[in-house]
Amino acid sequence: MSDESSRRDFVKGSAAGLGLLIARPQQVRGAQANSALSVGVIGCGNRGLYVGGIFAKHEFAKVTAVCDIYEDRFAAAEKRFAGARRYRAFTDLLASDVDAVLIATPAYLHPEHFEAAVAARKHIFMEKPAAVNAAGCRRVTEAARKADKTRRITVDYQQRYGADYRRAQGVVKSGELGAIKMVRAAWLGGGPAIKTGHAAAEERVRNWFFYRELSGDIFDNLACTFQFADGMVFSYSANQFRTPGGFQDVSETFICEKGAVNVSRQGYTIWRDKQAPERVETKHDITEDAVREFIQGARTGKIENAGFAAAESTLTAVMALEAIVSGSEMTWDRISRA
Repeated sequence: MSDESSRRDFVKGSAAGLGLLIARPQQVRGAQANSALSVGVIGCGNRGLYVGGIFAKHEFAKVTAVCDIYEDRFAAAEKRFAGARRYRAFTDLLASDVDAVLIATPAYLHPEHFEAAVAARKHIFMEKPAAVNAAGCRRVTEAARKADKTRRITVDYQQRYGADYRRAQGVVKSGELGAIKMVRAAWLGGGPAIKTGHAAAEERVRNWFFYRELSGDIFDNLACTFQFADGMVFSYSANQFRTPGGFQDVSETFICEKGAVNVSRQGYTIWRDKQAPERVETKHDITEDAVREFIQGARTGKIENAGFAAAESTLTAVMALEAIVSGSEMTWDRISRA
């Protein structure tokens, strides 16, 4: 699997791809180690306010600017970020003196907003996915290539930054349990609520998640199988409706030669031959982990450019989406050229 083009052979069904690969930060000198990071929030929806709120609570960050197109979202932002300047155009916020931006706009806007933030030479923390189609993934990759090497770029695939996810990954990568033979993952537990009470002209943006061309993926339920070049199989299933009784399964399981690891936002469990399972309950909020590492890195020069990995991860999901829509197998080489 060292060849990038042979990472994924084909996918059956439909799904969104995920992974636990972690970019290794490069070490560079920073100039902000003794000052708080000023942050602009682009997109003041639920996610923007939540993640922006984590930034605002950090002792070395301050939300000083917000951007949206709806008055009710400005009102909500002003309650959360007192004194923050208001911008209706994201380009105006990017032209301001903020050090960093949180991009929390609808997914279909991510490539455009990411390109602009790179051009403005800001530190970037962007919500996932990187895009909603293959063309958008290419735009993010190209923009990442042009990024200022002194700026930190993080995409909010929180599991890659979660402390306990990293510990579980370390066990798998160490070889202690032998080679990975099979991977299973699921997101079973529902999706966001439908927003109401807005003008008809605002429907598609207010409820962007429920439009495939705006979100990239919206199905009642789905399943897919990825097969790697070495024959390893990764199966994935998900739903976008509330399950009766509150059932949830949002986790990843790695079946190895000499044991297995299951990891979720509640913690992880390790099974080893002839031993009782080792269970660890997490005490970490993975989004807080991601934001904290971003702030520290931007201030001290611990730089990463996650644009490349984010575009590849998103393209994996797009590959699965194309398979379910077309009803046929989709290869990595084909989706890479789409």
